[in-house]
Amino acid sequence: MSYRMLFTWVLRRTDAEKIHHLTIRLLATLSVLPVVKRILHALLAPRDESLRVQAFGVHFPTPFGLAAGFDKNAECVPALSALGFGHVEVGTITAHAQPGNARPRLFRLIPEKAIINRMGFNNEGAKMAARRLKRVRGVPAVVGVNIGKTKVVPEEEATRDYVASARVLAGLADYLVVNVSSPNTPGLRNLQAVDLLRPLLTEVKAVAGRTPLLVKIAPDLADEDIDEVAELAAELGLAGIIATNTTISRAGVSSTETGGLSGRPLKDRSLEVLRRLHAKVGDRLVLVSVGGVEDVDDVWERLLAGATLVQGYTGLIYGGPLWAWDINRQLSRRLRRHGLSSVRDLHARAGRVG
Repeated sequence: MSYRMLFTWVLRRTDAEKIHHLTIRLLATLSVLPVVKRILHALLAPRDESLRVQAFGVHFPTPFGLAAGFDKNAECVPALSALGFGHVEVGTITAHAQPGNARPRLFRLIPEKAIINRMGFNNEGAKMAARRLKRVRGVPAVVGVNIGKTKVVPEEEATRDYVASARVLAGLADYLVVNVSSPNTPGLRNLQAVDLLRPLLTEVKAVAGRTPLLVKIAPDLADEDIDEVAELAAELGLAGIIATNTTISRAGVSSTETGGLSGRPLKDRSLEVLRRLHAKVGDRLVLVSVGGVEDVDDVWERLLAGATLVQGYTGLIYGGPLWAWDINRQLSRRLRRHGLSSVRDLHARAGRVG
């Protein structure tokens, strides 16, 4: 039985959330074992100089990183970095600890290589995450911190809630992300409206100080709303935009479970949003592409379409622990095959190919 077949066999026979918690506990344990994480880092972390990129003043060993949603409580950043991710975005973290939505709330759609989640920002809160982020990591790691609204906080107090998280976490992050696009917190996506988003981003940016600030948007926004958010981000001097979060669409899947859909069915729309953003503000903002990224072909296509960084999450669930290492290895080979000395050369082609 091949590595991938074995992994799929396990996925089909285990509860989605239980196996996720077991994986987090294992990675958290590896993260505090100095010798083990250093060995993993030596074996799996990217070392090819051609993969190095710089975005908003931060140096990344590869453009490929792990999206928010996997390490919700910043428990296993060192282990994930050692597995080959060029950056790890933790969260979504809220100012106050909260249990999230009722179970079951995480569903694998194996034939579609997709996941539906309605987790609801279950996390231990900003102060607990801050304590973990202060620990010595032992291996190099670029860390993004994704913050969201506490569920019980009313919409009119959302800005204050985000600011509270930013005040605790911004100084510990290489970059900070305002998440206003999850479908699993009531009213959260309303904050993407420019008249509500402007004061929120303005105040969070003031608290974030020198920490680069990005905003994460939904794939379900109308094109004109995407344009408005992009222009607002550029106007306010944000570092970038992450596109996209999960979708409420069920196109291409048979499940009717509520929640956010991620994985392969999101691929086309995520790429479409990226291209629209690049055409609108690509020369003014860093674009981070996420949604339906499964393999090196997807990473390559996103880089050509204008992304500086690319993220995945659902692909890790189906690809297994060597997923990031394999993508980095193949990306290095492809650069050489195309006669390119670095990812930066690939960025130079953005908007003209793919």
